[in-house]
Parts: sequence; C-alpha cells; structure tokens
Amino acid sequence: MPSSVAVVNGGLDLLAGLADSSQSALRNGSLSREKVNLKQLAQELGLSQTTVSRALNGFPEVSERTRERVVAAADRLNYRPSASAASLATGKARTIGHVVPLAEHMMINPHFSDFLAGAGEVYARSGYEMLIRVVSQDDELSIYRDLARTGRVDGFVVHGPMNEDPRIPLLASLGVPFVVHGRCHHSSTEFSWMDVNNREAFRRATDFLLDLGHQRMALVNGLETMNFASRRRVGFEEAHRARGLEADPSLIFSRDMVEPYGYDVGRQILAKPNRPTAVLLSSMLPAIGLVRAMGELGLKAGEDVSIIVFDDQLSFLQQSGDGMRGVPFFTAMRSSIRAAGRRVAEMLMDQINAPGGEPAAELWEAEFVVGRSTGPAPN
Repeated sequence: MPSSVAVVNGGLDLLAGLADSSQSALRNGSLSREKVNLKQLAQELGLSQTTVSRALNGFPEVSERTRERVVAAADRLNYRPSASAASLATGKARTIGHVVPLAEHMMINPHFSDFLAGAGEVYARSGYEMLIRVVSQDDELSIYRDLARTGRVDGFVVHGPMNEDPRIPLLASLGVPFVVHGRCHHSSTEFSWMDVNNREAFRRATDFLLDLGHQRMALVNGLETMNFASRRRVGFEEAHRARGLEADPSLIFSRDMVEPYGYDVGRQILAKPNRPTAVLLSSMLPAIGLVRAMGELGLKAGEDVSIIVFDDQLSFLQQSGDGMRGVPFFTAMRSSIRAAGRRVAEMLMDQINAPGGEPAAELWEAEFVVGRSTGPAPN
C-alpha cells in the first residue's frame, strides 16, 4: 500500500489571534522579527484581511501601489502565507507532489534529500507545501492519476527519469504542470526539464585523463536504465573513440551509487596486475569506497591510480580545500544538486502561475575542478 508524508516547507499562519499587548508590540516594531499572521499584517497596514490576501495572491482588482506596499510589509514583518488559507483564496491546493517509487533504485538517498532541501526553499517563499508519496513501482502511475484527478497537488516534480519513462507521456496527457529533473528519450512528448550535461561532463573528464596518458580506465557508473547514467557512459565511450580507442567493457560497472559499490569494484579491479590506471565515478559515495579499497591495497590516488568523480556538492559531504594550498582532494565534475532543486521548483512555480506557456528546458554545464586525485599515468 502506498504511504504519504506531508512536509510543510513554509511558515504557517498562526491560527489564533495574539493578545492585545502582542499587537501593540507589533505596532512599535518589537515583533518585527517574529512570524506574524494575516490579521496582524492587515492591522499594521490599516487594510482589511481580504485586501491583504488578494494583494499577496496577485488579484487584479488590487492596485499595484497597494500590492507593493503589502509585499514590502510582509517581507519586513516576516509574514509567510498559510498554505490552507491561500488555497481557499486562489482555488489552488498550494501543494507540490513528489512521488517516490520503491524500486531497484531507491530514490530516498542523500541526493534526493539535498534536492528537496533546495526545492523546499522555493516552496516556502511561495507559500506551498510538499506532498511526498512513497509507493511501490506497480502503483506509481495510478498515484499520479489519483493526485491529478482529485486536485490534491498543483504540479509534480519527476525524479530519476529512465531512458524510456512512462510517467512523462502520462503527465502530459493529464494536463497537470510538471518539471522533470533530468531527461528521457521521448521524441513525441514535449515537457519541461532541467538537467546537467552529463554526456559532455564525462567526455571532458575522459579527455583529461587521456591527455595525462591514461588509456586503461574504469567507469563506475550509476544504473544505466536511468538517463543520466546512460548519457555519462556515452560521453566516456565517445572520448575513447575520438582517439581511436575502445573502452574496455569489462571495466564498465553499473549499480546503485553507494559506498560499498565503490569498495567492491576497487577490490575487484585494482588487485590485478593489469589494473586500470584511472577510474571515473558517478558519485562521491562510491568514490569514498574506492579510496577505502585503495588504502587496503597500498595504492595512492593521483600516483598509482587517478580518480575523477562527479560531485553533487552534497551538504554533508563537501570537499575541503585544506592543505596543498587549498586544492581539493578529488578532481571532480561539480554541480550542486541543491541548486538544481531550487531551479526545478522555480520552473514549476512559473508553470503554475502562468499556465499554457511553452515547455521550458535548461541544460547546465558541470564545473571541472582539478584536485590532487589525478596525475600522469604511471610508467
């Protein structure tokens, strides 16, 4: 059975009025650092609660001058609209749906959490809540249909798109706003998406290693049924072919990106006499496992084996620049997944606030950062 978790990201209105002393304190500014409710905000402005609500929700009958005055006061007094009250005023659910499948690839992981943190910042500013539904893979499409039919959400963010993803044409047919974090290979369905240029990032990283003289290298990839991972493999192989080389298929791995995965692959490929001289990894988590395996085998990153990793800049796993004049340990392709969460949420808010527009697409380039984990191929 599917389960649901409602996560509130905005500060909700106080449901009860404060005492008269609190309201007079608001007048003299002593409550300006606290969150206030709609009644207090209206009293501060000398306007009705209806006028203030309509000004904050963009109703055309409120003048631009009044709207600007209300918005400025709301910012100054740290007012955040109640999602339930705003829903009554606008006819919207004021809720964004995130449907999470419990499949081979568990989407509830540090990457997912950081993405939600970024998206939540945008939802909070807009007075929206987040509805997370954790479902079996068999129930996933029916949950999308149910949430859209009942109007419980105003839009969806689609996570972890597959190469051929049935969620995309389904949501397009339902006519509900949605943005995909990533892409898929649908030629007949137009949709809004935001993605990192994974193919170019891994082509560039492979070229960097080839320029250093590495010709035998491994790819520790994510699950290649997922679009981001399939694009990373394409970039890796294209860079080889451009030099008249072929990537060794026995050194290409595809699994869920966790620390033991990197450790297991490291123990498997680095204990052999013909070990690869370089490894590219799709996440910082297996990279940590790889370094653990190298330590057990007495190998040093950047000398015996070069490492390049895709760094999502996870909040709990930041690369430091301590030592060696601030140079980070890992050479990395870097793109913040939290920033991606913010941008996807902004794109979805744009769709909800201005329905009927053309689908939007953004492709971000990863930043390439040279660290201490790469060096010339050993002789």
